[in-house]
Amino acid sequence: MSAPASGHGKTAIAVGLLAAIAARGIPAAGFKVGPDHTDAAYLGLAAGRPGRNLDPRLVGAQRVGPLFAHGAAGTQLAVVEGAMGLFDSLTGQPEVDGTAAVAAALRAPVVLVIDVAAMGHSLAALVHGFRMFDEMVHLGGVILNKVASARHEQMLRSAMDDIGMPVLGALHRGELPNVLPARAHGLVPVAHRTVEAGRAVRRLGEAVATMLDMDRLMALAGSAPALPGPIWTPSEAVGALDGSDQRPIIALAGGQGAPYTYVETAELLAAAGADVAVVDPLRDESLPPGTRGLIVGAGLPEGYAEELSANHRLSAAVAQFARDGWPVVAEGIAFPWLTRELDGRPMCGVLDATAATGEQTVAGYREATAPGTSVLAPAGARITGYKQHRAIVAPRAGSAPAWTWSGGNPEGFVWRQVHASQLGLHWAAAPEIARRVVAAALAGPGQPGGPAGSAPSAPQAMSSSSSQSMPAGSAPSGPPQSMPSGPPQSVPSGPSQPMPSGPPQPMPSGPPQPMPSNPAQSMPQGPSHAMPPGGGQPLQPVGSQGMPPMGPQPGNGPAGPVPPMPPVPMPPVPMPPGSMPPVSMPPGSMPQGPMMPGSMPPGPMMPGPLPASAGPAMQHSPGPVMHPGSGPGMAVPQTSGPGMGVPQTSGPGMPGSHMHGPHMTGQQMTGQQMTGQQMAGPGMAPPLNQGPHQGPHPTPNQGPGAPSNPENRPTADIPIHS
Repeated sequence: MSAPASGHGKTAIAVGLLAAIAARGIPAAGFKVGPDHTDAAYLGLAAGRPGRNLDPRLVGAQRVGPLFAHGAAGTQLAVVEGAMGLFDSLTGQPEVDGTAAVAAALRAPVVLVIDVAAMGHSLAALVHGFRMFDEMVHLGGVILNKVASARHEQMLRSAMDDIGMPVLGALHRGELPNVLPARAHGLVPVAHRTVEAGRAVRRLGEAVATMLDMDRLMALAGSAPALPGPIWTPSEAVGALDGSDQRPIIALAGGQGAPYTYVETAELLAAAGADVAVVDPLRDESLPPGTRGLIVGAGLPEGYAEELSANHRLSAAVAQFARDGWPVVAEGIAFPWLTRELDGRPMCGVLDATAATGEQTVAGYREATAPGTSVLAPAGARITGYKQHRAIVAPRAGSAPAWTWSGGNPEGFVWRQVHASQLGLHWAAAPEIARRVVAAALAGPGQPGGPAGSAPSAPQAMSSSSSQSMPAGSAPSGPPQSMPSGPPQSVPSGPSQPMPSGPPQPMPSGPPQPMPSNPAQSMPQGPSHAMPPGGGQPLQPVGSQGMPPMGPQPGNGPAGPVPPMPPVPMPPVPMPPGSMPPVSMPPGSMPQGPMMPGSMPPGPMMPGPLPASAGPAMQHSPGPVMHPGSGPGMAVPQTSGPGMGVPQTSGPGMPGSHMHGPHMTGQQMTGQQMTGQQMAGPGMAPPLNQGPHQGPHPTPNQGPGAPSNPENRPTADIPIHS
């Protein structure tokens, strides 16, 4: 089911068609092209089985057919609702992710729903153009919507007869009731099985069954050839398990009718060895008994922030759950939910940040790279996600960001086993995520001294001689601030020098150590070790598709920023005769001295070619490659660093952008000169006045009181249509 553009009524007709088919007792399945959770949920409600999404950009074109076959298994008919117009695309590449591309991949005939309220014989030219535009798309018929009168209908049918196009139904004005709940409610009415949602689906089914030629529509669906290729299964995607008899309980946010994420997430978690329990953040006041992990997807609308804030008991339970070190994955509105407040309303308070609703909607796909290891992905892993939000979090990222992408600042927080970002993922693109989450749930809370007990986002180098242990249950109430046991290495204030790319400096995970009085004492040296969630042995890659290794890769420097040190009082040093007097440095300036070993030069990092087994699933980004003329100490003109605008052709999701194809690299725009306001990106030390729990300093347009564009990019990346 498609249309020339949005607003022609294809969603209502697709939902009504599925309801009419289900009323006949025919098993059917509903699908939605693109990332939209809401339409997929209503299609599932009408069909009586979960609605699913077919998004080539999120899962890869090669998985669209197998995922469709999996979702349609056991049915006699499937209805796929397109996104926007038939030849439109959210990214400006209809040959990759448009409705026509999906129809061609499925070999499915297309029915065009057309609003003909202001059309006459010109309808023939329109339909003929759609039929001839792409020979790979089979246009099987049209449905006329908002017909003015019986005479108008006769004229339109005559125009269709002239070009040999079947008319499969005609709905006059008012015959297709506008009964679906407002889109601001998202899929919540379906998840809650509200009376309003059920009544709307039933009324649409009655209208469609009366006004459309159901027999011809079903015959057209039956004319589709068999779909070749394998069927996607969660068990094969996850791979062989380790043989553990324990099945941890993982709470998945949602309702009785639908989860607040893609359906495949629950299936992959179950295949990875977990028992999935549903928790509703809007209604439930506690997590399910025995919960060892929490997943909150991006399907929960931002309009329910007040309800989230009012659920004080669940907010407190989630905060304690995260502080105890259990895995928590938060997407979409769940990211602001974990902050201290959203629009002045108290939230969970897990993350040291605040959020406010902006005036513009940020929407688009992102080719994201994990800058450090977390419960969700290893350092260097890449995946495509989709985001659509108005809430702006300040600071935008913590000292260990969740994701980075080209043309934008880092986003999200990784703390202990919490991974929070506004980017929504489709786990079918990277089933290894489910195995990682289940493994973290089985391992339990992060033990003292390991990354899960302090900051799992980046493999930290631990010093065996200086690390201090903490008693169980003595985790601090907020993100910890750990400090090395020696004074900080200073950074020269003169021209930038090349930084060595050796192993990162170790950092103890215990409480802050007393500062030594000897200013010449250096930080303890030692090799870095990527620690598992429970501490002890280095983690190994998880998954059947070759996840990147956990530790920092050669040439990439440390996976996370080095925490800053407060200034240390220096005793007076006698000056030899004839020497220069000491110079007093202004507060907040950078002290002079050699750079820290293991740091990365502030140049852009461009991954090399992808392995042959890459694709839209998570891929590791090889070592950095320097741009000619953009090495250390050289400013890159017109780049998209902090506070700088991004050219119109450099934002992910911009139509026609050469920076946004499926081979998008995770290039980081960090070649400009470092200033006191520069963000603490991967491999760079944050400003001296920035704690380890804080992210980059917000720009004047990023504070809670002035929500604006958080990415220094045009916010209207794509038209927001269904």
